[in-house]
Amino acid sequence: MTEQPTAPSSDRGFDLAAIIRGDVTDLTDAELAGVDLAGAQLAGCDLSRANLSGANLAGADLSKATVRANLRGADLTGAKLSNADFRGADCRGALLSDVAGVQVSFAGGFLAGATLSKSTLTLSDFRGADLRGANLAEAVLQQVDLSNANLSGAELLRTNLEESNLTGAIGAGANFSQANLLCATLDERAIAGATLDGTCLTGTGLEG
Repeated sequence: MTEQPTAPSSDRGFDLAAIIRGDVTDLTDAELAGVDLAGAQLAGCDLSRANLSGANLAGADLSKATVRANLRGADLTGAKLSNADFRGADCRGALLSDVAGVQVSFAGGFLAGATLSKSTLTLSDFRGADLRGANLAEAVLQQVDLSNANLSGAELLRTNLEESNLTGAIGAGANFSQANLLCATLDERAIAGATLDGTCLTGTGLEG
């Protein structure tokens, strides 16, 4: 009798097909480094302390998921992130281009060198996040909390930060060229040493 092929699994024995379908809701401490989870249905899933470094999560649905995990170098391009919890997550070097979500929390997260270009993350929380050297070009970050975040060397070309909070943020070496900071809350430290060519600072008190 011909042996039937088995479903691919991770190093911890998880059925990857079941994870992708959304049949698994608890992946705490899961070892999923480098695993292909493109398009996975992970809404509401608990991925606390999971190792997803280098994993492919492109197009995945992580809405309302707890993703306080190792996502270093992971690909989340086009993922759905509404109400997801990435607090303290290691997203260094991760690809988050074209992600979309509201009220996503990256508070205290490590996003140095991450790519968030063209993302839409309205009303999200980046308080105290490390965004050094991150690429946020053309992202829509309206009404986002970036207070005390480190944006040193970040790319914010044409980023929409309307009505966002950058109080206490560090922006030395960042590029805010053509960014929209209309009515944003910020102090001089957020833009000291930054490139401001064509930047809209109307309503910030720092127009001059």
